[in-house]
Amino acid sequence: MAGCSPCQSLKEKCKSRGLILFVITVVMFVDCILFSIVAPIAPAILFDTEFGIENTTITFHNASSSSSVLLSNHSINENSIKEPYHDQIINSTESTGNQTDCYQAKEYLNEENVRVGLLLAIKAILQLVTNPIVGKLINRTGYDAPLFWGTIIMFFSTIMFAFTSSYAFLCVARGLQGIGSSFTTVSAMGMLAHVFPDDAERGKAMGFAMSGVAIGLLAGPPFGSTMYEFIGKSSPFLVIAGLALLDGALQLFILQPKKLTPISVPATPYRNLLMDPYILVAAVALCICNLSYGILETTLPIRMMETMCAPRYQLGLSLLPCVVAYLICLNAFAGFSLKIGRWLCILLGIIIQGISVMLMPLALNIYGLIGPSAALGIGFGLMETSVMPLMAQLVDLRHTSNYGGIYAISDIALCIGYALGPSCGGAIAKVVEFEWLMIILGIINLVFAPVLILLRNPPGKEETKPVLSQEGKQDS
Repeated sequence: MAGCSPCQSLKEKCKSRGLILFVITVVMFVDCILFSIVAPIAPAILFDTEFGIENTTITFHNASSSSSVLLSNHSINENSIKEPYHDQIINSTESTGNQTDCYQAKEYLNEENVRVGLLLAIKAILQLVTNPIVGKLINRTGYDAPLFWGTIIMFFSTIMFAFTSSYAFLCVARGLQGIGSSFTTVSAMGMLAHVFPDDAERGKAMGFAMSGVAIGLLAGPPFGSTMYEFIGKSSPFLVIAGLALLDGALQLFILQPKKLTPISVPATPYRNLLMDPYILVAAVALCICNLSYGILETTLPIRMMETMCAPRYQLGLSLLPCVVAYLICLNAFAGFSLKIGRWLCILLGIIIQGISVMLMPLALNIYGLIGPSAALGIGFGLMETSVMPLMAQLVDLRHTSNYGGIYAISDIALCIGYALGPSCGGAIAKVVEFEWLMIILGIINLVFAPVLILLRNPPGKEETKPVLSQEGKQDS
């Protein structure tokens, strides 16, 4: 079991690497299903609970009549909105084929772009702030305890989502989710890098763990939208809270997070990692990848409400082909990326992403989104199959084999992309329209792609070789 010596507790756990991989995969699944549930149903939650809070003149249409109504926050509450106008607003798409029977409050939906974007971006902002703290904490405590703490924080976040309908408390729950995600993501990826020191095994293990992410992204939108539509807003979040408790119990049994075991390998300072041009290029690519997804996740459901008259259950299905393709590619490309080079997989992935987002505005209904969405998933799969193992490889090659810092930086890059995506995407879509936003996003992907050639053959550093050789002697 070579490679487990950097952390004594992990040396013992190398005997049960399969169980550790399973626990981490479940952690990633719980994190990502909670992450993916909120985005597609957030416009509907706000539309249902806060429509008419400000004085607004809105026209409601059905197949036989139309009328204009002044909604006032003094005279109309949520229940009065739902009777008699609620079904006409939300379910008018179920009427007999009249394309004008849609979400008629267009100005409200346009404003909602910004509000939903801010709600989704809060997670990434809090995660961004927390990541450096978690990276340093891991050096003192090891990976197990922060992973468990993150799971508990996500549980409380999920409970908050289930029982609040206020926009302010939704933001608080989303921020708490970001803190929990920071603890789980950095700890999980660092633990995998330690437990699977062989580069080929590491790539396969990370691909398997990222399948938890893909399944969460795959299951979350349709699960959340369907449960919200037919059972109620709290139902999907209560199910996820139960999964979080189950995962916490698995961690207590398998990882024993009460034991704090500092990592013996000295950490490379954040400044040194951030000044490394190869790490910086990989981090920017990861940032652009999540910028693309964050913008689409925010603006595409509202685009569907405005132009496709999509019912609520369809809002969670728009990126379903993307996540299916992503799930398939995560495992299919793990060995392929080693054969052709991880740098080339990342390069191809970002090119495919750029082309696919530019095709999104051409879709006239949900079926027209299938091709661009699936291509986007292939691009994501090529990218993320390669970039996470590449980060660990760069640290092994050029620094010291302590992975808390590098995965904190990786998660920071991810969070910057996802913070900018929802917060800026909605505002830009309001100004330049969805079509131009997708063109701009595609150009960003395509322009950055040639820079990734720098990752083709990154050199090692002489000053890291003694450290790596000492680790090799310990392993032997």
